[in-house]
Amino acid sequence: MPRTPPGTQSPWSSPDAREREREAKREAVLRTAARFFNERGFHATSLDDVAAALNVTKPTIYHYFASKDEILYECTRRGLDQIAAIARRSADQRGTAADRLRAMLTAYALIMLDDFGICVARTQDHLLSPDSRKGFRALKREIDGLIRQVIAEGVAEGSLSVPDVRVASFTAGVALNGLGSWFRPDGPVGAEETARLTVAVLLDGMRPRPPFPTSTEEN
Repeated sequence: MPRTPPGTQSPWSSPDAREREREAKREAVLRTAARFFNERGFHATSLDDVAAALNVTKPTIYHYFASKDEILYECTRRGLDQIAAIARRSADQRGTAADRLRAMLTAYALIMLDDFGICVARTQDHLLSPDSRKGFRALKREIDGLIRQVIAEGVAEGSLSVPDVRVASFTAGVALNGLGSWFRPDGPVGAEETARLTVAVLLDGMRPRPPFPTSTEEN
């Protein structure tokens, strides 16, 4: 390799730096688009809106994404990927299933209060292309399966008590997904407290109750 002359400095970024810059720009497009989708809806948002907010041209957006549909899917995938990653880690941790479920649902709730999580909550999968819809549904099925797994383990060990694991998991998912529809950052309760209170209500409905005393026991 030829020796670089002393004092020489290239104005071009290194390959690693260029890749970091590209990812940062992709992230900016996704984050900005997610906020528009959440505030205005998918159909009412144009890529011109996103480009103007970022002070770039629409062709610049197309340099990173092929279509608005791809951007919507990537926004929802970011949210679901984060939830799935947390659910996998929580499912594999030590401790009681009740403790693992609390950690899993709390992290899930916090993600649902972020831009990408809100985008997940407000996106109806029919808005996505068939291929994107498959990925969207697959991630949702994985998350539901992990929640069911931990609830079932809790029932087996006695740290949780539910009449039906499937219904309990579905109820938790609906409650957490709904956070993105009604939570307001400028409201009286912040994101962390909202997540904590929501999960507390859900887990209170799953905690074991002592049996009611019979008339014989009372006498």
